[in-house]
Amino acid sequence: MKVILTGSIAFDYLMRFPGYFKEHILPEHLEKVSLSFLVEDMIRQYGGVSANIGYNMALLGGKALVYSAAGQDFPEYARHLQTVGVDVSRVKVVPNKFTASFFVNTDLANAQIASFYTGAMADSVEMLLSESGYEKEDFVMISPTDPRAMANYIDEAKALGIRMLFDPGQQIVRMDGATLRRGIENAFGLFVNEYEFELLQKATGLTAGEILNKPHFTVVTLGGDGSRIVSEGKEFFVPAIKDVEIVDPTGVGDAYRGGFMCGYMAGFDLKLCGEMGTITAAFCLAQNGTQRHHFTLESYKEFFRRYFDDKGKLELLG
Repeated sequence: MKVILTGSIAFDYLMRFPGYFKEHILPEHLEKVSLSFLVEDMIRQYGGVSANIGYNMALLGGKALVYSAAGQDFPEYARHLQTVGVDVSRVKVVPNKFTASFFVNTDLANAQIASFYTGAMADSVEMLLSESGYEKEDFVMISPTDPRAMANYIDEAKALGIRMLFDPGQQIVRMDGATLRRGIENAFGLFVNEYEFELLQKATGLTAGEILNKPHFTVVTLGGDGSRIVSEGKEFFVPAIKDVEIVDPTGVGDAYRGGFMCGYMAGFDLKLCGEMGTITAAFCLAQNGTQRHHFTLESYKEFFRRYFDDKGKLELLG
């Protein structure tokens, strides 16, 4: 059993401006704005939803297959993912494009100016789930990537009979209500944060109860307040860890999903799955970047047991 991850693959270029953008913006001349900021440092990090989730699953011994499109600069990234055990054999490499890239410049007030280059991600619309090497017991996670590809995967997963996990994220605003409703209605599991849950209601016209009752389980992450898991009329709340160092929240939701799904595939109850998601997210939160954290199964179990009681079930991991 594996999870086929269809979300984006991307590089994140993070820059820091040692000043304040607001001091260089003239509101009365916005129609002819022309600005350039000299940054003092830049780092490139691995990112993208599918790769982030796969990275966290692999650290826990889970089987993750990334099924997405990347560019001519992907080989280095591929080696990084393969080192931890992510299957990238089905990634489509587009030779005449670069991998999707996120460029963000942050000032001293944490204000940001960003650009996103779609690149090879647009080619994911040409990828069919039927060619992903899926097996009937697998899951497919539909996470943010090209909205056209996401719409195709919703319909194809239903036609192929693959259990679908719907994780629409930031692409909710780019997808029409009918497509989002199909995603919810056909989902085995739904993952959203608190704000995205409200957006789904607005975009689909469905009530909170109607959304929660359609999938087998729904996970609503609540940031620093923890997470809420609803399944077949039952509800579980998992608190966040309050004493973990907060370095960078980027990728924390992806880490949660990776931890949750490893627990689910191991046959654990939903509350324990949520606790695994919380602990995995905490490791990510304490590092700068989405794939900079590392742990062994032993160190993971030790950290987990400081906060939650797994009743020995984590010994089944790996």
